Amino acid sequence: MRMSMRRFTRLTNAFSKKLENHTHALALYFMFYNFARIHSSLKVSPAMAAGVTDTMWSMADIAQLAEDWQINQRRVEYGRAVNF
Repeated sequence: MRMSMRRFTRLTNAFSKKLENHTHALALYFMFYNFARIHSSLKVSPAMAAGVTDTMWSMADIAQLAEDWQINQRRVEYGRAVNF
């Protein structure tokens, strides 16, 4: 993981100064790694190999999921919880 993520080193602009930003970046990386990246040994994503999903996700799907989560969090915060 450290070899593929420059966020763990201070040598780049992607270095996270806030823990919250770092955890969000890690969550996006793990979503991409498990749902959107085809692994050479598996020939599919790990989520597909494990039977969690039957389709390959794109970065647009992951971004939409994050956006929907953020909208739902705001609704819960203001007392208007809505299930997606």
